[in-house]
Amino acid sequence: MTAIVLATINTRHANSSLALRCLLANLGDWQPQARLIEFVSGTRIESMAEALLAESPRIIGLSVYIWNVDETTRLVGMLKALAPGVRIVIGGPEVSHEPDRQPIVALADFLITGPGEISLRKLCGQLLDGPPPLMKRITGESGDPDALCSPYPWYTADDIAHRTLYVEASRGCPFKCEFCLSSLDKTAVPFDTERFLGELDALHRRGARQFKFIDRTFNLKVATSVAILDFLLARIAASPDDPVFAHFELVPDHLPAALRDRLAAFPPGCLQLEIGIQTWDPDVQRLISRRQDNDKAEANLRWLREATNAHLHVDLIAGLPGEDLERFAAGFDRLWALRPHEIQVGVLKRLRGTPIIRHTDAYDLRFNPSPPYNVLATDRITFADMQRVVRFARYWDLVANAGRFTRTLPWLLGQAPFARFMAFSDWLYARTDSTYRFAAPRLHRLLADWLLAQPVPPGATAAQIERALADDGDTLGARRQRDAATPRRQQRFAHADAPGISS
Repeated sequence: MTAIVLATINTRHANSSLALRCLLANLGDWQPQARLIEFVSGTRIESMAEALLAESPRIIGLSVYIWNVDETTRLVGMLKALAPGVRIVIGGPEVSHEPDRQPIVALADFLITGPGEISLRKLCGQLLDGPPPLMKRITGESGDPDALCSPYPWYTADDIAHRTLYVEASRGCPFKCEFCLSSLDKTAVPFDTERFLGELDALHRRGARQFKFIDRTFNLKVATSVAILDFLLARIAASPDDPVFAHFELVPDHLPAALRDRLAAFPPGCLQLEIGIQTWDPDVQRLISRRQDNDKAEANLRWLREATNAHLHVDLIAGLPGEDLERFAAGFDRLWALRPHEIQVGVLKRLRGTPIIRHTDAYDLRFNPSPPYNVLATDRITFADMQRVVRFARYWDLVANAGRFTRTLPWLLGQAPFARFMAFSDWLYARTDSTYRFAAPRLHRLLADWLLAQPVPPGATAAQIERALADDGDTLGARRQRDAATPRRQQRFAHADAPGISS
């Protein structure tokens, strides 16, 4: 019998929900009567409702995020119409703040804000055994993280074979960056390191090779970071033909020697580092309570690029209060000069509950009222220019981050990377009226059309540019063949030097 169904809507099948597995693992006596179901965004709402109700549950728990709140709201509405007696419990970061403004909260029977492992178990007991709680909104209990049951045994063989496994060595964040929900945390709370490594070892012995750490500050506690990196390096050394792949989020200005030694030891294709620069502007950093030593961050990024095989994914945010387009462009150029493999250009979002809202009036921040709550305009960036930045980000993913045009990209960007790519972006949108439907060969032709129409840069020749375009065109087919034969976890690292500027 399935009394409880825990479900969520992931952005893609390759993702897995750590939150649901944490909830399932901690249901106590109710666990044998529970089942986990994961959907993929874009699935028909009717199909989701049918799958959930086929279990004949008494309770349906839904994990809600910024990327799935619209679909989940429609799902809850349909479930209440079809089975009003089934109790709908919602939780997750999207509904843990400002609940009075959200239609999904009005539709659901119960809301758990914050951590859910302990509170969901108690709520299920009340709903299944009675008496039911009097309050609709329940504040989640934090508790000792090491007292919680491990979620990792609940990754199935199919998960291990086909999905990225999310893991956490700590919860929370000590920093107070106002655009981030983690700014509401008091500090980072670590899990017991030995126990955590034992869980990783169990997953590895079951065949797991992809680990994405969701820790907000993986390198904050160096001793723990070193222990985890040593664990991964030992598995790579023992099975170099079947290596692990790990993804970490690093604080950019904290890279002591012990960490450098380990990071430099990882072979190609085994390590990705996500590094949030967000802004280089000291005035903006102070305004949004972001502590960052820019000189150290720059030196560390340069060292990581030159001395390690790590794939560097570095974030910038446009639309922060106090930053105009010119200053953002300068920050982009500064970051590009350090040659990260990917620059993720994001647009500021007003996540529910984050302190960034305090700047709304002073900087005339205009936010999209619907998910993902992106900033539409500020007192320094007009709506039209913000739309240009959004298109810039989309085209940058297609051209630069995808690693398709490694030889042509330096000629495209020249000595003014942001300005040149923005000019190309504006032209591309005017030419196609689209930011989608770009097969690689078509994008190559468009890139060639624009680049060959520009003046030849000083010290270069048209023949050099044409040669770069031809070489990139020749490799597109070869790349597709190679990717088809390459394990999924290694595909994005097959072009480790992209986007380079010294081709």
